[in-house]
Amino acid sequence: MALNIYYDKDADLGRLNGKTVAIIGYGSQGHAHAQNLNASGVNVVVGLRKDSASWAKAEGAGLAVATVADAASRADIVMLTLPDELAADIYTNEIEANLEPGNYLAVAHGFNIHFEAISPPEGVGVFMVAPKGPGHTVRDHYENGRGVPCLVAVHQDPEGDTLQIALAYASAIGGGRAGIIETTFKEETETDLFGEQAVLCGGLTALMKAGFETLVEAGYAPEMAYFECIHEVKLIVDLVYQDGIANMRYSVSNTAEYGDFVSGPRVIDADTKARMKDILAEIQSGEFAKNFILENKSGNVNFKAMRRQAAEHPMEEVGARLRGLMPWLKERQLVDRAKN
Repeated sequence: MALNIYYDKDADLGRLNGKTVAIIGYGSQGHAHAQNLNASGVNVVVGLRKDSASWAKAEGAGLAVATVADAASRADIVMLTLPDELAADIYTNEIEANLEPGNYLAVAHGFNIHFEAISPPEGVGVFMVAPKGPGHTVRDHYENGRGVPCLVAVHQDPEGDTLQIALAYASAIGGGRAGIIETTFKEETETDLFGEQAVLCGGLTALMKAGFETLVEAGYAPEMAYFECIHEVKLIVDLVYQDGIANMRYSVSNTAEYGDFVSGPRVIDADTKARMKDILAEIQSGEFAKNFILENKSGNVNFKAMRRQAAEHPMEEVGARLRGLMPWLKERQLVDRAKN
């Protein structure tokens, strides 16, 4: 099926004139959405807890800040950029009662709408604008005249204009400069979770860890293992990002390309793909979402233990030491915790 892809020329920012957008949350995505919208001339208010450490950061960026309930009551468009595990309770307790017919509820990820943790009123338009990159990149690209591609989807359209409002929003945060791709809440949510778990985060980090451990257990220096199995991943990913896998294979040595073809399928084989299908099935059925929500409600005991164990792995100590020898890596950090 052909995808609909929109650009700035297809979006009418005038649809946001006279409207107030409440950005709920000021984390990675929230700070980027709020600042980009503000720079595009949109009236923005950031909704936070009164005791939030982000309150001063948002005010320091020249943004209006209010409590979540107050921001929602003042807004025509309420965008949730909250962690998935917190969004449903905050919506129920502080936002739902402040939505009126003709308002719009927006999300930066379809998780809670798709798995029905949030069920908006019928008279409210519901859409998603999901940049395909972390908020730090969304902000950096906007400031440099570029944009990050965005996914857009409509869940409820009582006024018949929800897609147009969504396109205007996506354009205002910079997405129209790169492309705004139309999808569905189901497709965005399930492919996003699968990509994170099987490839981008779960698959890649497990692969790097296994490679590091294999070399160290065979007697090689941890520093060499880190460079070869972790540090140099950026080189390969950058080549793929810039011009595809074929370009990466053209750019590396013939030895590396030959090893790619003969050894890659031995690491990622039919059994691996079968386990990927199991992961996808758990996502599609809602099992993963249920387990993740229950983990949060139980205090994240297992989650925190896994996070702590991962941070204590020897590759983290080796990596920190080696990165300390390369101060240039900090020159344009993607994550600046002082800003969001």
